[in-house]
Amino acid sequence: MAQHDHAHHDHDHSHGHGHSHAPADFGRAFAIGAGLNIAFVAVEVIAGVITGSLALVADAGHNLSDVLGLLMAWGAVVLARQAPTLRRSYGLRKGTILASLGNAGLLLVAVGAIVWEAVRRFGAPAEIQPGPVIAVAAIGVVINTVTALMFLRGQHDLNVRGAFLHMAADAAVSLGVVVAAIAIWMVPAWSWIDPAVSLVIAAVIVAGTWGLLRDSLDMALDAAPRGVDPEAVRTWLAQRPGVTEVHDLHIWAMSTTETALTAHLTRPDNADADHFLHETAVALAKQFRIGHPTLQIETGEGGHPCQLAPADVV
Repeated sequence: MAQHDHAHHDHDHSHGHGHSHAPADFGRAFAIGAGLNIAFVAVEVIAGVITGSLALVADAGHNLSDVLGLLMAWGAVVLARQAPTLRRSYGLRKGTILASLGNAGLLLVAVGAIVWEAVRRFGAPAEIQPGPVIAVAAIGVVINTVTALMFLRGQHDLNVRGAFLHMAADAAVSLGVVVAAIAIWMVPAWSWIDPAVSLVIAAVIVAGTWGLLRDSLDMALDAAPRGVDPEAVRTWLAQRPGVTEVHDLHIWAMSTTETALTAHLTRPDNADADHFLHETAVALAKQFRIGHPTLQIETGEGGHPCQLAPADVV
């Protein structure tokens, strides 16, 4: 009969710790960055409505997208720390994937509203007050630059690096709104610049959100995470000492930062079972950043073929 060995290695030093340190080291930066930006988004929306500037409202949408990204990076670790229960055996890790999926959907709806209004404005240009627009957008440049600098020293961490890049991009987009408002101030007839800048900002949001939506959908459907090559993992497992066959291989995301794997390995001579499992689990974490492998070892003897061996069986 087949021999079942499970290798659970959650203490993935090469992968998990890089992420779990983000809030500990950068908790204040996340809190200050998110707080400043949420307040600024509210100011931008109100100012955009009062001054008639769609570019300001679009910039608020872009800032909101990155605030959601900040909160998600922060919340991912908080959720991952929730202790698993018998019913929710993975804890609440998958909540991070649902959050990113929700964020992506929300942002695309916001972009749709911005584009609709921008197209309408090309036909009927609105009166814009450039002075207040320049002042509010300039504050945005300062806030986003300050927030980006708070994350400057944590570039080795993926979550922190993402936060830094988002805030730096926000500063650049706000600068674009300032330049557009100055142009309208100098030449009032150029009021078309405001909806034009709005469309550019909408394109920037879609470019950032599309990848988020695609990756979130993949993760929600238990696809292998984008950073893992399943074929390379299969080949590597097949080349492990004594392994003659690999089947029923599954790789999926437990959260936005943790990856799990299950596989059946046929290994006729399995005398060093525990040593083999330990070495394989450590190497999977190191080479592929898969920190939660479960491996079933089969000897392939006794006329008991594995029911899950055929490629078309899930």
